[in-house]
Amino acid sequence: MAKKYNKIIYEKQDRIAIITINRPEVRNAVDPETIDELTRAWAEFRDDPKMWVGIITGTGDRAFSAGFDLSTLGTAFQGEEPMAGHGRIWYGLTKGLELWKPTIAAINGYAVGGGLELALACDLRIAAEHATFGLPEVRWNLIAAGRGLARLPRAIPLAKAMEIILLGERI
Repeated sequence: MAKKYNKIIYEKQDRIAIITINRPEVRNAVDPETIDELTRAWAEFRDDPKMWVGIITGTGDRAFSAGFDLSTLGTAFQGEEPMAGHGRIWYGLTKGLELWKPTIAAINGYAVGGGLELALACDLRIAAEHATFGLPEVRWNLIAAGRGLARLPRAIPLAKAMEIILLGERI
């Protein structure tokens, strides 16, 4: 039987689905293949009546996810369905997926850029003491396109959210 996922680990423990981004060599940054796998895994979780809660995390203790793997940006626009700007980058949990089951982000290290947006898309976030958060896209003249701009001010005080969004600094 072929391996179902290459860049994530999908486990089921009782009624809990655990999805782990498994790219520690790039701080669990995601590329187009990882995005496709995350989208499939969340849909599998959603459609399985035996699964009640979904947990997302990253391999190791250095990073939950450092967001989009910018080294793959050039190839992200190739193929049959190239990304329209950043439209496909965080489909799945952050956009375009109807999900009514509770989700938890287990944040163990860096949660920056799309990694923070992925955590913000979850219902609950549990962070290790060494966790670091940020939306650094503004430093590269990009926009946090995975709905982080809308979700962050709803999760923390507005003034702190604006500081993170406008300055691109980590906390």
